[in-house]
Amino acid sequence: MSLNFLNKTRKLLFPPLTIITVSILLSSCSPVGLAVGAGASLITASQTEKGLEVSAKDLRIKTEINHNLFQKDHKLFGAVKVSVDNGKVLITGSVPNPQDRIEVSKLSWKVDGVREVINEVQVTNKASFTNRAKDLLINKSLQTQLLLDQSINFINFSVDTVNGVVYIFGIARDQEEINRIIKHARNINYVENIINYMSVGN
Repeated sequence: MSLNFLNKTRKLLFPPLTIITVSILLSSCSPVGLAVGAGASLITASQTEKGLEVSAKDLRIKTEINHNLFQKDHKLFGAVKVSVDNGKVLITGSVPNPQDRIEVSKLSWKVDGVREVINEVQVTNKASFTNRAKDLLINKSLQTQLLLDQSINFINFSVDTVNGVVYIFGIARDQEEINRIIKHARNINYVENIINYMSVGN
């Protein structure tokens, strides 16, 4: 094997590996990760039913809520997921005590532009490794099905699963699109319930 061949191989492999490594580091649950995620979201914002302006406002709200959660308690930040559509905030996840659930709502309402807070955070100790693994499997399965279904505009929807309960949030083009998404969710193993917060856009 020649030295020239080895040098060419290094040039081909090292830049992609560097990019992947940096991406993993920056996507962690931290303020840096939030900023990177915000930038990535803006790239696709103009493709959503909401449009660029509303998407940018929602992204600011989501980022500020996550910042408030992180500043209050990094464990609380890691225990919940925040989704925002047209100023309406959906919070999912699980916490060990009721006070944490109340605190999540308080921190969300502190952000300017929030019109409504839907607090679906569960107070439970059921968050075992097995349950988390099942929830992750449900999430990935549903997200994959929505992505592959050409009749569904995947980027308009957020999906989260907590202890087998699937929460779907977003803006659909019509009722048929909502029905298709719910049908996909019902056909996935381990799903115990589906909470639908989807609405039809104007």
